[in-house]
Amino acid sequence: MKEKALNLPNTLALFRIALAPLMLWFFIDRDNTIFASWHPSWFDYFAGLIFVIASVTDFFDGYIARSWNQMTKLGGILDPLADKMLVLAGFLGLMVIDRASAWAVFLILSREFFITGLRVVAVSEGKNVASTMAGKIKTVIQMIAIGFLIMNWPFATELLWLAVVLTMYSGYEYIRDYFKI
Repeated sequence: MKEKALNLPNTLALFRIALAPLMLWFFIDRDNTIFASWHPSWFDYFAGLIFVIASVTDFFDGYIARSWNQMTKLGGILDPLADKMLVLAGFLGLMVIDRASAWAVFLILSREFFITGLRVVAVSEGKNVASTMAGKIKTVIQMIAIGFLIMNWPFATELLWLAVVLTMYSGYEYIRDYFKI
């Protein structure tokens, strides 16, 4: 039986991919004459709203794919790509507006790129590359940190550094599992 590639979960992942550059735009294009009359906080509110919508679709695309048995190969590519694009847009945008440490962003994004590459190699070798619990927790903490940083809430910086620690630890788990250390 041929799987339907563009099912609801994959459509939600594509929607999330489209939201990532839109969110980044609200961070980096604050001087645009179209929005010259806006108070700077409105850019944060719109970026935050886009981020919440994208995060909710992340939950639902996974839930629907599992519950309705609509997991596809395309979804296996789109879902992590959408996650990475959202994290990339969030952290880069926050760094541009000076709310996220360049070191923290560098460490998180370096790990994300390295582990994505390692997962591609593992798949090509027929190895299992399933997400670990630490990887799932890492994603949740990254998303919470991005939300707190967007809204400039207390403890945002501490959450960012907690995300760095969890990101590095989950990266270690992937490396350990790959090399069977």
